[in-house]
Amino acid sequence: MYRLVWKIFFSFWLSLIVFAGASLTVASLYVEHARSEDANQSPRDRLKGYLEEARVVAASEGTEGLSAWLKKLDRREVIPILLIDAQGRDLLDRPVSAHIAERIERPPARHDQRRHPAQRGLVQTGEGTEYRLVPDFRAVTLNRVLTRPRVVAFPLIAAAIISALVSFFLARYLSLPIRRLSRATRQFGSGDLAMRVAPSLGGRRDEVAELAHDFDQMADQLQALIAAQRQLLSDVSHELRSPLARLQVALGLARQRRPNQPFPELDRIEREAERLNELIAQLLSLARLESDAGLPRTERVDLAALVAEIAESADYEVSPSKRGVRVVASIPAHIEANTTLLHSALENVMRNAAKYTAEDTGVEVSLSPDGQRAGWVLVQVRDHGPGVPEDMLARLFDPFVRVGDARDRASGGYGLGLAIAKRAIQLHGGEISARNHAEGGLTVSIRLPTDRIRSNS
Repeated sequence: MYRLVWKIFFSFWLSLIVFAGASLTVASLYVEHARSEDANQSPRDRLKGYLEEARVVAASEGTEGLSAWLKKLDRREVIPILLIDAQGRDLLDRPVSAHIAERIERPPARHDQRRHPAQRGLVQTGEGTEYRLVPDFRAVTLNRVLTRPRVVAFPLIAAAIISALVSFFLARYLSLPIRRLSRATRQFGSGDLAMRVAPSLGGRRDEVAELAHDFDQMADQLQALIAAQRQLLSDVSHELRSPLARLQVALGLARQRRPNQPFPELDRIEREAERLNELIAQLLSLARLESDAGLPRTERVDLAALVAEIAESADYEVSPSKRGVRVVASIPAHIEANTTLLHSALENVMRNAAKYTAEDTGVEVSLSPDGQRAGWVLVQVRDHGPGVPEDMLARLFDPFVRVGDARDRASGGYGLGLAIAKRAIQLHGGEISARNHAEGGLTVSIRLPTDRIRSNS
């Protein structure tokens, strides 16, 4: 009984049994209802009775009373009973079929008048208006059968409601854990490695629960692997610092022995040691950001002033052949942030843009309210470089990712700057993304909330 296939089977089976039982009950009740009416009174006798009732109502209450009486009669009688005036119109403005109109216009024979008084019966109001009471047997439809005799309509409606409720709860029962799995998959893909699904399903035991447990097991393994990878990265970076320091000391001693002589080989060793030192520093920064330690102590930061300061610094260091980094739009904005981390993230993005923008072009930086979310600000950094292939945009902020010839090792980058920026922005509760501009170049968008961000002391 815990298998999903049996739950679906028995749920649909129960719905069909309920609906079939209600339908059989309806049919038997309707047959019994029809038999009781036929036993008490034939259709012809009922028509005679309606004619007498109509004449009494017309004489005492006039046209308005006759109209009200006819409405009540139409709600309960399967056969439509028409009251047609001299112009051939029904009192309730119901359509008059052609065969009824033809029968009214044709003069009745004498024996028909004697044999069928109900069909030739006239109803005259106190105002002198004359109506002819005519039953329209051809207008009997399934809708009238189902709605007029309430003994038929109510059981069918009840059966439909019960079936709908059973189907609704079954659909909800099946879709709710699937939606939870979908939400967990999205959160896990966005970096929330602690997301688990099985605890939210309670004691459920079926294929969906097995899938949730498999997902959690996969998440545990991936989280362990990623944690081990981060720890290895941190440990290796720390271990490399010691031999690198010894190498730099040995390099200094070698220069002291021959202070006035050029040594191209030692210069090359020094440059490579400096690059290695820079790489280790970036690796350690990324390892610290990936350690899930949360934000260090935060303070209120003037974002507009910080953006302007970083842009000025990047503009000072840019190549003379490029027009530099300039702030094209800015608004007053204050956020609760760690100044060092936020400065590093914005600086990495701006320097990266300045590095790859084309000759005789610049980098444009803007700070504006986020049009997609209230209470957020948007920092956009656009260069005029070659852009990035569309299939690489999603991976641009992953560690050690470099794109093509324009962003290769020769540019001096290691593919860590944007990864560090992404993690720093995420720690501030923000988002970072990249897209190719329609007129060329790459635009990096940074969205930050202006609400207070929870910090660690």
